[in-house]
Amino acid sequence: MRRKLPPNVDKNIVKGRVYLSYRMGKGPRTKLPGDPDSDEFRLAYAAAVAGQAAARPAIAKDASRSIGALVTSYLSSDAFASLGDGSKSGYRSRLDQIRRDHGHRAVAGLTKDRIEEKILKPLHNRPGAKIDTLKKLRILIRHAKDDLKWLAVDPSDGIKRGRSKEIRAWTDAEIKAFEERWTVGTKQRAAYELMLNVGTARIDTHLITWVQADADDFEYTRRKTGVPVVVEKAKSLREALAALPRRHFCILTTEWGKPFTVDGFSGWMRGAMTEAGLPLDCRPHGLRKTFGRLLADAGATAHDIMAALGHLTLAEAERYTREADRRRGGRRAILKLEDHKANRFPQTSSVGLGKLSKTEG
Repeated sequence: MRRKLPPNVDKNIVKGRVYLSYRMGKGPRTKLPGDPDSDEFRLAYAAAVAGQAAARPAIAKDASRSIGALVTSYLSSDAFASLGDGSKSGYRSRLDQIRRDHGHRAVAGLTKDRIEEKILKPLHNRPGAKIDTLKKLRILIRHAKDDLKWLAVDPSDGIKRGRSKEIRAWTDAEIKAFEERWTVGTKQRAAYELMLNVGTARIDTHLITWVQADADDFEYTRRKTGVPVVVEKAKSLREALAALPRRHFCILTTEWGKPFTVDGFSGWMRGAMTEAGLPLDCRPHGLRKTFGRLLADAGATAHDIMAALGHLTLAEAERYTREADRRRGGRRAILKLEDHKANRFPQTSSVGLGKLSKTEG
């Protein structure tokens, strides 16, 4: 029988080795000995409980018209309440980071130079975080300007957003390598088939149930946007799901038989991809991009892709069709060039043209 761990103790297994740690809420982690039955563990656990309880800081009140107060105001606004559950999680994570790093700053003191120097420059080696921070900061500034009237102008005007490395679709070679390593009957293959043939993101994949799998069509609602999606189940997806044993309400479970968290599922898929020999720039979310690319290559319209991927705007789906059209156009161009080369010089010599034949002479 599996031993129940004490409260607030997390267990992680890395390469067969057990790691235990104590964490209260979102506080710091305290490493503990690996054997929960040992006296050493009990002493370390008691010290961790006492230490973190004593070290918990008092909740500081945000200064008037500070960035911290602005974040608090926005999180209670109608604009934030109207976001989908998936978007709320991402927004709150970035806004909490802005509050921790810059909550003490006065909103009225924000200028273009200060935003670039104090807020964005420390993130120069993290382009994705830099872009997202600027995006969320502009949302806060708009809330301060239009709703709270704390600002007359937008101090972020003129700041260039920059570029981040976009998650790419998987190549055909990467698809083949994953399928060869993880055959039908493994949970890794089932997760792969779901993301590739349904187009689910990680936040939609990790809690998919057998009830959804047993329906005639595959139906789910995107947690990020709230858009309902209905797609027909591909043959390879049916085979992958039929080969799995049913041990839980959810299709995908951890080695302890429990559903994955979003981050846990991402780490698990990353491990499966690494074992299949895929590079680091190949991401699990790239399977959703691959789904869109394959639909476009098969001749699906932008409206078809929009429905299959649960996009909110047609422009998102048109990107896949444009890419497919470019590939098809490139192939047609080469075929025409080869045909032109083959017919550039006539196969019959023009020397004898217009002369009488020997019999007529």
